[in-house]
Amino acid sequence: MSRTRHSRGSRLATAGIAATAATLLAAALSPTAHADGRPTRSTAIQNAASALADHATSLGLTAAQDTTVRDVVVDKDGTQHVRYDRTYKQLPVLGGDFVVHLAPDGAYRSANRATRSAISLQSVTPTVSAPKAADLAVNALRAANLGETLRRVTAKPHLLVDALHGTPRLAWRTDAVAQDSRGNPVARTVLTDARTGAQIDSWDSIETATGDGKGLYSGTVPLETTLSGSTYQMKDPTRGNTYTGDAANKTDLCFFGICFQRAPATLFTDADNHWGTGTTADRASAAVDAQYGTNATWDYYKNVHGRNGIAGDGKGSYNRVHYGSNYNNAFWDDSCFCMTYGDGDGSTFGPLVALDVAGHEMSHGVTSKTAALTYSGESGGLNEATSDIFGTLVEWYANNSSDPGDYLIGEEIVRSGFGKAALRFMDKPSKDGNSADCWSSSVGNLDVHYSSGVANHFAYLLSEGSGAKTINGVSYDSPTCNGSSVTGLGRDKLGKIWYRALTVYMTSSTNYAGARTATLNAAKDLYGAGSAEYNAVAAAWSAVNVG
Repeated sequence: MSRTRHSRGSRLATAGIAATAATLLAAALSPTAHADGRPTRSTAIQNAASALADHATSLGLTAAQDTTVRDVVVDKDGTQHVRYDRTYKQLPVLGGDFVVHLAPDGAYRSANRATRSAISLQSVTPTVSAPKAADLAVNALRAANLGETLRRVTAKPHLLVDALHGTPRLAWRTDAVAQDSRGNPVARTVLTDARTGAQIDSWDSIETATGDGKGLYSGTVPLETTLSGSTYQMKDPTRGNTYTGDAANKTDLCFFGICFQRAPATLFTDADNHWGTGTTADRASAAVDAQYGTNATWDYYKNVHGRNGIAGDGKGSYNRVHYGSNYNNAFWDDSCFCMTYGDGDGSTFGPLVALDVAGHEMSHGVTSKTAALTYSGESGGLNEATSDIFGTLVEWYANNSSDPGDYLIGEEIVRSGFGKAALRFMDKPSKDGNSADCWSSSVGNLDVHYSSGVANHFAYLLSEGSGAKTINGVSYDSPTCNGSSVTGLGRDKLGKIWYRALTVYMTSSTNYAGARTATLNAAKDLYGAGSAEYNAVAAAWSAVNVG
């Protein structure tokens, strides 16, 4: 399931130390507190700018570095958390992100850094040329798709500083994209040492969820639409003008790492405001599921976590349905702030517009706007698990009798003849034949869809506990890796703990050990140190061998 580069926040500091005049002026002209007394976003940014100036050394900031605000969280008690990206000599720093934590009065408390490595390079001039980096990335893309004929292969390198993989070094990040023999997109991001040409890391740029279905999954659902003249548009003015369009079974055109929408999703319209027939014969039926899934996910994040839209800015995303030919995938893309759904191949999978898939995809957008967990190694597994966790919680939140809540991922889109009841199983992830139930030192070497099993297993145990039970008509039997017995806290507390950990404590490099710390910090904030909830989080992580 996909996400690409995300946009950055407002400019904050010069040389990583002094706040810009523009930021201070904006803060001065903005109210210093909400009606309930909490500091405003502008006040939090101003306080954080002062903290950066006072704690530049401990944050690893030097005159060669700049910082940019990515996200701001202000707690009910006024505690402030300001998340930054950083650059080094105007180059983005992969793993340079950090979060500054401030007391309600603006006093500095602490910070979480993705890496503590000192960033100092002798030169930011690459030895390996951009065309050479592009060639290396294309070779990596072909190797990852061995046996597949690729067309329209392009690659666009971007120079950055890699601080995620050991000693910071100059690197090329290259997004290589192509189309397979059916015209569907394939993509890989390759990180190359800009001095030696050695590959540092690589990962799929499209975070995939493969599935199938039976047509419409949500049944008859309410939709908020827009009346334009005498025609209704599938555009929701109550949720940031989120809309759904028909991709007409076309695919994107990609040149030099930049993709253009050949079919920019023609907005669905209707004469009587009654959409679809519940069958695949009517193209609007898949659109109903996609729009409904978007609505349910929007409502979940807003009503449960107070987040107004995926980016927290009240702006809606959009959906493209009927993408490609027999496309067994769905993905989120930051560059268009949109979700794209294939129709499936009709035998293994059908249309991929199920509710938990929508929740999964949109949650990739939330992750990219907050922790931006790198889509590789253990952090990549946590990225995928975050989407599985929230996709599952969205399904439970929607309380739709046609697609009742469960701890199965993509169960609606899998054809009965495929041999599996779902794509993934949170109670015992290894039931899919590939995912890890328990952490080990080799988990980070797995595909992120399989290394995610450790966090999915943790989430199930934290919510429901261990052992055999039937929930909402589905039988589960979740073991523990250490032979312990775990008592669950319920879905609501799972969601609140994971959301706070994601938005306040996790960074791009967070691994499983870091996730344990982040969720414990979140539980402490929400329920108190030594609380039953805090202890349950610790027990659930120990039960999957993260301790």
